[in-house]
Amino acid sequence: MPSTTDLASLNKTKLPLGDFAKRFYKDATPFGTVFSYYAAAVPFAADDLRDFVDEPIAALPPRVLAGLGKAVILFVPFLERPVVAVPASRNTKRHAEKVEFDHRDSLVAMDPPALPSRLPAAYIAPEKANAPHILAFGIKDVDSGDYHYNFFHAVSKLVYVTQPDSVLAGYRTILREELKSRAHGEVDDASWKAKLDLLKKESGIRGESKLFLEYARQSFIDTLTLFLHGICCDIDVEPGPRQIASRHLRKRLQFLQAEYPQPEGFAVFPEELKN
Repeated sequence: MPSTTDLASLNKTKLPLGDFAKRFYKDATPFGTVFSYYAAAVPFAADDLRDFVDEPIAALPPRVLAGLGKAVILFVPFLERPVVAVPASRNTKRHAEKVEFDHRDSLVAMDPPALPSRLPAAYIAPEKANAPHILAFGIKDVDSGDYHYNFFHAVSKLVYVTQPDSVLAGYRTILREELKSRAHGEVDDASWKAKLDLLKKESGIRGESKLFLEYARQSFIDTLTLFLHGICCDIDVEPGPRQIASRHLRKRLQFLQAEYPQPEGFAVFPEELKN
């Protein structure tokens, strides 16, 4: 926990996440060989440690952990999107919440920001070799189920940038087969939007265009999030008009299971629980 002086400063101001991380990440408590965690100005009882640290980390496949290097989890009350200056344009309407920003500029806040400005998580990449990944989460008023999704989504983004390209190439092959068979739907909103953007411009079956690669990135991250979340917790895939058919989803999950076998004692598919 930060000192009383540090907390008083945080109460009066909103600290940029980059500055906050530099000040406190070295005080993080090790948890296993990959992760450390640091809880700042949020109560952290034994049940919280189990729900927010122990259970989600224990569910990560060994091959996922092996590729991550070192990572520090920062638990803070709230994370706020910084105000980003948007150039004026007479022809285009720009919205500040859609403008890209450096996550180092995210703000650590004690009081809840307005909902449009609230961030569930932020990520700071290592600045040098052997430095850890920094994963920050605003967890005040957030239940463990929502946190688990945010955690596995953040880890899935890391996996995308740290894992061998052979895995990504194999996943892209699955997507091309789906597109060729006109498979409808996706796993989550980001991949669904990327798929629609792709299909508006091209079939997506041939080549590796910018639109296809962006769709493949979003789809891999969303599907891996579901895969990891499902290993950890008993979750349901909500049916809906944009949800991909179960036969296609199962093939994706089988591919991920072959690449990233779950830890011993965990299951991916219901039938595995009977064995």
